[in-house]
Amino acid sequence: MPRIKQPVTATSSFCGLAATLILLATACSKTDPPAEAGEAPEQQTAATLVNDAAMGDETAGENWLAFGRTYSEQRYSPLDQINTSNVSGLRVDWFLDLPKDKGLVSTPLVVDGILYFVGSMNKVRAVDARTGEMLWEHDPEVHKHTGTGLRVGWEHNRGIGIWQDKVYQATWDGRLIALDRATGKQLWSVRTFPADSPLYITGAPKIFKGKVLIGNGGTEAGPARGYVTAYDAETGAQAWRFYIVPGNPADGFENEAMKMAAETWTGEWWTMGGGGNAWHGFTYDVELDQLYIGTGNGAPWNRKIRSPGGGDNLFLCSVVALDPDTGEYLWHYQTTPGETWDFNSNMDIVLADLDIQGKEVKALMHAPKNGFFYVIDRTDGRLISAEPFSKTTWATHIDLETGRPVEVPGSRYESGSVRLSPTPYGAHSWSAMSYNPNTGLAYYPAMHLSVIYSDEGVDLESWQPSSFEGDTLGVSWVMDDDPKDQLSTLQAYDPVAGKIAWELPQPGRVNGGTMTTAGNLVFQGRADGQFMAYDASTGKQLWSYDMGLGISAPPVTYAIDGKQYVTLLVGWGGGVAGLGGDIARDHGWAYGRHTRRLVTFSLDGNVELPPAPAAAAAEPIAMPEFNVDPALADQGGTEFGRCLVCHGPGAIGAGMAPDLRASEVVGSSEAFDAIVRGGSLKQNGMPQFAHLTDEQLLALRHYIRQQAEAD
Repeated sequence: MPRIKQPVTATSSFCGLAATLILLATACSKTDPPAEAGEAPEQQTAATLVNDAAMGDETAGENWLAFGRTYSEQRYSPLDQINTSNVSGLRVDWFLDLPKDKGLVSTPLVVDGILYFVGSMNKVRAVDARTGEMLWEHDPEVHKHTGTGLRVGWEHNRGIGIWQDKVYQATWDGRLIALDRATGKQLWSVRTFPADSPLYITGAPKIFKGKVLIGNGGTEAGPARGYVTAYDAETGAQAWRFYIVPGNPADGFENEAMKMAAETWTGEWWTMGGGGNAWHGFTYDVELDQLYIGTGNGAPWNRKIRSPGGGDNLFLCSVVALDPDTGEYLWHYQTTPGETWDFNSNMDIVLADLDIQGKEVKALMHAPKNGFFYVIDRTDGRLISAEPFSKTTWATHIDLETGRPVEVPGSRYESGSVRLSPTPYGAHSWSAMSYNPNTGLAYYPAMHLSVIYSDEGVDLESWQPSSFEGDTLGVSWVMDDDPKDQLSTLQAYDPVAGKIAWELPQPGRVNGGTMTTAGNLVFQGRADGQFMAYDASTGKQLWSYDMGLGISAPPVTYAIDGKQYVTLLVGWGGGVAGLGGDIARDHGWAYGRHTRRLVTFSLDGNVELPPAPAAAAAEPIAMPEFNVDPALADQGGTEFGRCLVCHGPGAIGAGMAPDLRASEVVGSSEAFDAIVRGGSLKQNGMPQFAHLTDEQLLALRHYIRQQAEAD
């Protein structure tokens, strides 16, 4: 296996406008010997200049330059060497073991034969895209920048960005960092929010017109007011910032858009932040010179608390169009007015020109959590169509005249509780959607789940948020899935006809994102570890490969010297790997059991992946000497609210973090204290809870052991 080398020194510089380097190593398998540390591989100068023109070019398939490959975010490649007639011959060409990584959800980028990706703990790596040989690695040492407050977003990051001679990463502790593309050396770093804010970053930077855009997450972390910020790609200087919800009117408004938005809020929402955090879903429209951002849900979730007099609460759960040069508001469409269910609109925003009733429409497509697939005229935000693609019991339909949902009475848990669909997981979440202009279909993993919301027992008058303590919603929710139901599917949606063209059942609740190609193929990794290729027109399964571990990341494709490759990261991750409960646990991807990898396929690949350990869920262990105190266990159940995002509801580990019911550490007060309060495993991604008392630690241990004994 190629070992990590010291940063390679390029023999020719990027010189500002950046010619990049291609490695001319011969094709190799995993067993080929690596170059010695510091030894530069054979190189040649290539001509790809990563800029607006390159990222707006839909015809060049050699590279994968951005999250969605190009500015359209279609995740469509014009390459067709691998196609429906020969995809059955796809084999592993090379792979790279990533033994210290855990949840891998990001999209690799490829420029002129070099592949860049981000893994666990925000480490960015560059490898030879022909062979998998490691060229450089940058470790931003996030565990040294979090203090003792940040306790969310520790594992996952959806991607990086490239512009000219730089690679850009955003760390979950809030830094935006520019790296030299040739060496991985840090060039500059800016802090995008104060270190003590209840915010974090898990999304990929969006680069356009010499600017780098980044948002943040935090709606569930504390009193957050979401915003996006654009920085100068060369210097890191802030260019502009757009707030998503209004602040305190007494302080004045940043712009007319915030003044307009404030009219749709009631009460003293600013004391609770308001939310709207934009952590994913950024699209630049190079043709219309507009920037679209998908915005998040409310903080807290419960509108009865944050805006007690009602109101649409702009710009929550919206697609907002901004001027890319100034950040000035242009238009918006709100998918879920006055949202109160965590139905955010941070999902992909995909651009295409569609033939709607004989007229070409410059459209954007958006399938957010709320269960409706939206087709919107991106010139002005006018709604064209919105049809359900999953169970949508909160609303009967979208009124095309007003653009508003027609809500089902009682869906806002007016009586204290309600069972409805979709759920906070969403009918579709951040798992990547793709669009094939040849078939006219969009492809994405859908979820068909039910939930019970309840604010019974919540003091709506005096409720106050905390920061990173797990009690920021103002409402409880419990999944209510019928095991007989099909919980997830892969859908192909026809945005012109406004209906599902084909649909396939899938395992578990959440599966990986998609990619589509001119070879009339759709590629997708699944929760059960199968990497699949389907006929893009019909959904017929054409190929599969058992990766030996659940897949959450979407694949990419690229070509070098006329040879097409398909690459993806294999590492069970995302929210379902933490919050997934029994259904996710039953996949058997126990924490630390299976090696994470970067795997690349081609038609002439001849490498075999090493056999993977059998899938096996973690089993609770017995501790006969530990006598559970029911009263302490009850207290510990409340304390565990700050732990369940990673360790799972009911302490049922689904793979993102250890299943604590199977941990010997829980039996030792000293070892438990050292990890939880002392932060001894912070460098591995375990947050530090330095503020917890002895009694709280003891209560947590009794709760965990009670859960272990119950199983």
